[in-house]
Amino acid sequence: MKTLVLGTQNKHKLTEIREILLDVPLRLNGLPVGTPEAPEDQPTLEGNAVQKAVAYAGHVKTWVLADDTGLEVDALEGRPGVHSARYAGEDCSDADNRALLLKELEGVPATRRKARFRCVVALCNPAGEVLATAEGVCEGMILEEARGEGGFGYDRIFRADSIGKTLAEITPDEKNRLSHRGAALKALKPRLLELL
Repeated sequence: MKTLVLGTQNKHKLTEIREILLDVPLRLNGLPVGTPEAPEDQPTLEGNAVQKAVAYAGHVKTWVLADDTGLEVDALEGRPGVHSARYAGEDCSDADNRALLLKELEGVPATRRKARFRCVVALCNPAGEVLATAEGVCEGMILEEARGEGGFGYDRIFRADSIGKTLAEITPDEKNRLSHRGAALKALKPRLLELL
């Protein structure tokens, strides 16, 4: 069985990706302990996903799948976007990020709180060549207060249009079926199987 390293230091993402790719006949490994964090200084999600995949493939010398995900809020002209994970600062928590976003949206009516999660995944071979990318989107809106206990990041304040609930109010399986990351990985799956 071939090995695919999942290029993320985020344990929540690692769990989600493993669950979404459960039916793929690959050994899905996390990054080795002590792997330096890859840079994420590109202006686009695709640029960051590619940058991370190449950096981690250079470190582990095997196939790597990396992603970058952002929350784009229309009323904030697409912010936080590529800065979603560190929106409130370098060492901020998920709660800090949510609090800042809600503060920035104070007084903004529901009709203008449209948002989407966007995820781009990149597959890199051991030689550092990116051979495939794919994107997934989940449309929704930002609520005025948190709902639900599941998920991570902005899930508690993001209500998905397709279900009328936040991503924190549904089971992990339900989230993986309709989420941006689920859509991106589903789109990548045929190429993944073809290459590996």
